[in-house]
Amino acid sequence: MAMAGGGASLHLINKPTIPPMACAPGTIQLPEKIRNSKVLVLGGTGRVGGSTAISLSKLCPDLRILVGGRNRDKGAAMVATLGGNSEFAEVDIDNVNSLEATLNDCDLVVHAAGPFQQTHKCSVLEAAINTKTAYVDVCDDTSYAQLAKTFKDRAVAANVPAITTGGIYPGVSNVMAAELVRLARSENKLEPERLRFYYYTAGTGGAGPTILATSFLLLGEEVVAYNKGKEIKLKPYTGMLNIDFGRGIGKRDVYLLNLPEVKSAHEILGIPTVSARFGTAPFFWNWGMEAMTSLLPMEYFRDKNKVQQLVQLFDPIVRALDGFAGERVSMRVDLEFPNGRNTIGLFSHKSLSVSVGTATAAFALAVLEGSTKPGVWFPEEPEGIAVEAREVLLKRGSQGTFNFVMNKPAWMVETNPKELGLGIYV
Repeated sequence: MAMAGGGASLHLINKPTIPPMACAPGTIQLPEKIRNSKVLVLGGTGRVGGSTAISLSKLCPDLRILVGGRNRDKGAAMVATLGGNSEFAEVDIDNVNSLEATLNDCDLVVHAAGPFQQTHKCSVLEAAINTKTAYVDVCDDTSYAQLAKTFKDRAVAANVPAITTGGIYPGVSNVMAAELVRLARSENKLEPERLRFYYYTAGTGGAGPTILATSFLLLGEEVVAYNKGKEIKLKPYTGMLNIDFGRGIGKRDVYLLNLPEVKSAHEILGIPTVSARFGTAPFFWNWGMEAMTSLLPMEYFRDKNKVQQLVQLFDPIVRALDGFAGERVSMRVDLEFPNGRNTIGLFSHKSLSVSVGTATAAFALAVLEGSTKPGVWFPEEPEGIAVEAREVLLKRGSQGTFNFVMNKPAWMVETNPKELGLGIYV
């Protein structure tokens, strides 16, 4: 999402610093050298960035949080919500000079100013490298993520740790997949053959028009998946499967979408067959998305102006229906083996708008704590989130979930597992 305004000007809204309570219940005690780190959250007046800022403030009250946005009134409201260790910065994310002026005294920047689709330059990452500022983004676009990876050598040379696609999905889902694969290979001595990501969100999950825009823009992208090591391309919002997300969510229809974790998991984790599917509620939204992909050419969804018109048309309707649909979110990561066995990870939360902030904050803390090496990394890379740090990240990222399961057979978590007899389930 482009920020309004230009140049290198920087406007701050400050509040007097109030000493936070030490070791309050639910907070994290960071090491002394990073306890007072300054974190810039770009898109901090939006749903995803705002949720991230709130989560960071609650988890680590000593952190100094700089809310980056384009609306001063919304910025002032967020600063009032966060309290004394926060301030607002009006900054243009498409202007490297403006970004660098803001980043000069920051320890970490969290880039949550989406959508990332059809963005052809990584200005925030470039500014972070130039100012030697650690970096995390919540990118959910394959092309942008791959473009970010081209900055790896520059980040290494500048000694800057950076993670791309670090949020809830992709993000926490990547780490879940990496842990399932690691456990299969190290503990069970099994070699996986198939990895599938399944996502469900009720309505927009309370995450605002940016999520709606992202959904429409993804309809303009061919789906990249992998079958037995071969890359295949498929039509978006096809290939429906009815997937059981366990208690509190149940069975939901999910459809193919082009998501960056498919390519990164295939290449990094070495799984021959990988795909990702997404579904929403009420059910007729899925039918509507299917219909649009059939009735409108893909080029229509590649036009940001046309997509914005769709967002303006549908947003009021979605907002109204969100009140009935709720904003529950669930992720199911399935790992399958040649012998027919499978193991899954499951993550379910009552609120996407809360859980996405919690998940992104978990990545921010991991980077601050030194879990990320210099370079640009995906979450499943051990240089991005060190193997020994994954358990902590998943514990933090899954706070507030009503169902979080790792490394269990599917029948143990599904609502209606099939019994073959003699206590054997599939």
